[in-house]
Amino acid sequence: MPALRASLEALEREHLLRRRRTVQGFEPALGAAAVRVENRTLVNFCGNDYLGLARDPRLAAAAARAAEHWGAGSGASHLVSGHLREHAALEEAIAAFLGRERALLFSTGYMANLAAIGALAGHGDRVLLDRLSHASLIDAAVLSRARFRRYRHADASALLALLQDAERRSGARTLVATDGLFSMDGDMAPLPELAAHARAHGAWLLVDDAHGIGVLGAHGRGSLEALALAPEAVPVLVGTLGKALGSFGAFIAGSAELIDYLVQRARSYIYTTALPAAVAGAARTALAIAIEEPWRRERVHALSARFRAGALEARIPLAPSTSPIQPVMLGSARAALAASEQLYAAGLWVAAIRPPTVPRDAARLRVTLSAAHTEEQVDRLVEVLHESLQAAA
Repeated sequence: MPALRASLEALEREHLLRRRRTVQGFEPALGAAAVRVENRTLVNFCGNDYLGLARDPRLAAAAARAAEHWGAGSGASHLVSGHLREHAALEEAIAAFLGRERALLFSTGYMANLAAIGALAGHGDRVLLDRLSHASLIDAAVLSRARFRRYRHADASALLALLQDAERRSGARTLVATDGLFSMDGDMAPLPELAAHARAHGAWLLVDDAHGIGVLGAHGRGSLEALALAPEAVPVLVGTLGKALGSFGAFIAGSAELIDYLVQRARSYIYTTALPAAVAGAARTALAIAIEEPWRRERVHALSARFRAGALEARIPLAPSTSPIQPVMLGSARAALAASEQLYAAGLWVAAIRPPTVPRDAARLRVTLSAAHTEEQVDRLVEVLHESLQAAA
């Protein structure tokens, strides 16, 4: 179709055309972060497997046991006949870990955000989002049919102004939503201030902590723990199981009343087949490992600090992040894509992040660290990255 072809050609001219790379397997002899991609061996620096659990054999064994007992699929939605004991056990484990009364499983974080916002806000209500919120929060706000506005990134005073405006237009429910740890910038939302403003103005606060849970805080409980916030400060907490916990799925955690309400109202929960038991079994094992092996969290933070120190010494332009997400800010999509290809040729897989994922002229390399990396791999990344940026200067 000519119109589609023209659109694709325009994306290619602007260096915004995306393509998938197929992972053929892994290279255990070269470490847990080594992968085989299109007949090349690479060290993966662009995944979200922060704790190095995705390839842990204990997760695979748990999945195999659950599959042998329950079969390949759940066979129905949770509200029909698909809610299995494995799901219930995982929900209980998540709630206990996070200090919440209840948790509710979803197939993806995208679906969890659609569920939460769609159930809690509707026509005539207001949704207020951080300007750099994840696409799923934006889409959920649009689909909810609520009026939504975005405030300046990580700016609690800008949120306060919107809350005060919403308060003057009384009679509508207000929901504030933000990422906890932002996936493209690696910085954290000012949650204590956001929570105080939301509470003072009678608004719900939803935090999508997909990239924080398992990684941040003294016990890995995420952004809230890292910022010393009690659970009641954030009534709606969203998390995923496919990042630090190395498996698949997502959840909403909160009060028993909230979860009961979502079971009745959340369309992306009601009308979706439940996760396979094998996935739930693997996720529950991953959560237990993350609790029992804090060295994983300590290691990924140590490697993140090592990369950051080396990169800053080499004058590599980093965003101000102290998390395992370390963006290398290059500006143009062309520059980011060229740097990514040079690293790929050197055996280092680092994705170029371009608009619309990030704002125009804010293209970058998104370096992510994992407990599966070695110090030598991190040092090699700094070395090659410095060389490639110097050559492009």
